Amino acid sequence: MKNVGCQHIRVWDHQANIGFPVFVMYPAAGAHGAYEVGPFTVTAGLNAPVAAGQFPVVIISHGSGGNRLGYLTIAQALAEAGYIVMMPEHFGNNRDDNFLDGKTRNLELRPRHISLCIDDIATNELLTGAVLSDQVAVIGHSIGGYTALAVAGGQVWNAARRQVPTQPDARVRGLVLMAPATAWFMPKDALADVTLPMLIYQADQDPFTPSEHVARVLDQVPDQTKIAHQIVENAGHFSFLSPFPQDMISPDFLPSQDPEEFDRVAFHQRLAVEVAEFLGGLLGGSDCRENEL
Repeated sequence: MKNVGCQHIRVWDHQANIGFPVFVMYPAAGAHGAYEVGPFTVTAGLNAPVAAGQFPVVIISHGSGGNRLGYLTIAQALAEAGYIVMMPEHFGNNRDDNFLDGKTRNLELRPRHISLCIDDIATNELLTGAVLSDQVAVIGHSIGGYTALAVAGGQVWNAARRQVPTQPDARVRGLVLMAPATAWFMPKDALADVTLPMLIYQADQDPFTPSEHVARVLDQVPDQTKIAHQIVENAGHFSFLSPFPQDMISPDFLPSQDPEEFDRVAFHQRLAVEVAEFLGGLLGGSDCRENEL
């Protein structure tokens, strides 16, 4: 197991004159204990010195009304495996402030803010010399899946069937889509320019992003050989969120709920391993980039 550090940063969008918080986890030089962040606990040192070496970047994009702390089990595993993991909280589309939900502005901002995250981490003082900013993967859940596809070259169309300007980022080399929302890629050729390798998880019991959302990707992406597709038996839409502390699990808190008999804890143990293996084949990890110790 690798040691992990963590950092709270704020990324600025000067074009829109807004900022948004990002939680970062990364390989650390020394061992650290538990660190409480929100209602969760990670094993990481706050602002700890970075490990020797250079590390690829993984950005996790949350769903609509979510937040930056929803995928800490995956982030912990990836940081231990040798990745710098960024978890942005999308402006205007998060749990505390969701005024952009359903708006074209949200479709514009989300992919741009992924690129701004890459720009920012490349100049992060704490991680100087450690960031492989041209070796990036994006993990997206729900509308985070939209975000990943848009930054990978997908052509975006809003509910009025007008094209939304977004800019692909060539630094992104692969995608992991979890119960992705894809309704904004409606023309048959909207994903024709998405040529990156991707791992797609489809929840078996998902009323929010049913099977046609994944089918749209499978039908439109030009090279099917670059896609690994899994249907997760009995999973629900929120099963990709990290397991919540016991005192937060309630029928009144929908993100904590899974279909009956689904084991979210066991699934996340498996999910973390599979995502790390996929990214290892795509970006590599610390084993091939760390300096000899």
